[in-house]
Amino acid sequence: MSYKVAVVGATGNVGREMLNVLAERKFPVSEVVALASTRSVGKDISFGDATLKVKALEYYDFKGTDIALMSAGSAVSKVWAQKIADAGALVIDNASHFRMDRQVPLVVPEVNAHVLETDIKKGIIANPNCAIAQLVVALKPLHDAATIKRVVVSTYQSVSGAGKDAMDELFRQTRAVFVADPIETEKFTKQIAFNVIPHIQDFLDSGYTNEEFKMMVEMQKILDPNIQLTATCVRVPVFIGHSEAVNVEFERPITASRAREILREAPGVLVVDKREDGGYITPIEAAGEDATYVSRIRKDPTVENGLALWVVSDNLRKGAALNAVQIAECLINRKLLKKAA
Repeated sequence: MSYKVAVVGATGNVGREMLNVLAERKFPVSEVVALASTRSVGKDISFGDATLKVKALEYYDFKGTDIALMSAGSAVSKVWAQKIADAGALVIDNASHFRMDRQVPLVVPEVNAHVLETDIKKGIIANPNCAIAQLVVALKPLHDAATIKRVVVSTYQSVSGAGKDAMDELFRQTRAVFVADPIETEKFTKQIAFNVIPHIQDFLDSGYTNEEFKMMVEMQKILDPNIQLTATCVRVPVFIGHSEAVNVEFERPITASRAREILREAPGVLVVDKREDGGYITPIEAAGEDATYVSRIRKDPTVENGLALWVVSDNLRKGAALNAVQIAECLINRKLLKKAA
């Protein structure tokens, strides 16, 4: 059986990656439609060996569409996601708008695909924050083995997480440094080239940012409401790939060697952990890859049952596009996706 798929926000970083992932994984499509705002209408966009013409979301009739993969931002999702679902398509939304809605499942297939078995009341499934997606893939098997109590995580997030304009700004600023041109800052609050910025999204009254708060609450919704998490999210001058330094406190003892064994068998995880020069993964090596990589697995001696980890993944793939397509694949494999009328 094949399915008609619409990609909403097809011209953005994640939308383009959704099209790439659909083609690479040979997703069973009868038709793929690329949708974006009216200013992008008529643009050519690649889908495998084919080229699609971008159509306007505003004027598109979703009747007969089976799946809508959305990555156009929360403002668009707020207006359009329910309309698309009401037209009969199953919506998988990458924006944050529906993530904490109790009637909308928040899914990472390697972690909590079972929630898809319950009624998807609104016809919408939410994709998690890119930084939390890779983190829960790494932590789920360890949580099953020893029960996580507390997580302290510092993220080192690439500029692609802030969109194409952010990538362009890093490129322009880097070039400006080398040719001694003035540094112009538009997308970020400070210079990002050759710098790091401990500020992603807006500040809350608590002193945390929205990005950090999302990690706290999404961890609890996806993995376990009893897990306490504190995060510091940092933007770094990397084009693709989020990295995370993670300290985990468990209820029961677990050694680094046992954790390494567990993670080697875990779905979606690749362990690269040699205690030698270069025996770990960095973002440039993870770019374009599907896996969540775990390195630097070691005992944390500051708590009774603690481990420290280094987690790296391509944020455009596992953090967004790949995860959305995997959700759709889960629905098909479990015979949960109904063809649109």
